[in-house]
Amino acid sequence: MDVLTRLRYYRFIAGILANQQRDPLCSVCKAFTNSVQQLRHDINSMPTNTAEFSALPPQVLLMLADINSTLANLHPVADAVGQKKAGNCMLPQGICFVKSSKALIDRPVS
Repeated sequence: MDVLTRLRYYRFIAGILANQQRDPLCSVCKAFTNSVQQLRHDINSMPTNTAEFSALPPQVLLMLADINSTLANLHPVADAVGQKKAGNCMLPQGICFVKSSKALIDRPVS
């Protein structure tokens, strides 16, 4: 996946996570905590010293600062519990606001 698409995805999912942090169930769910940790890891592992990265326009590079700012304001619960397993989340089986949004990055690009 190209760098621009990856940055756009990271900004999208960071926004989803920021929104769901205000949700009474998502904010204390293990899916939320795991997603925040994974996104932070992915951003920190992103190679920023490549020719492809340095060729991006300045407004695209500002997305990285926006992503990092959003991530810095996320505060996942360390001992989070899966809210479906706990019987609190009544979304249909296989549906999760956080996981569904996070799954976009795993979809094959055609």
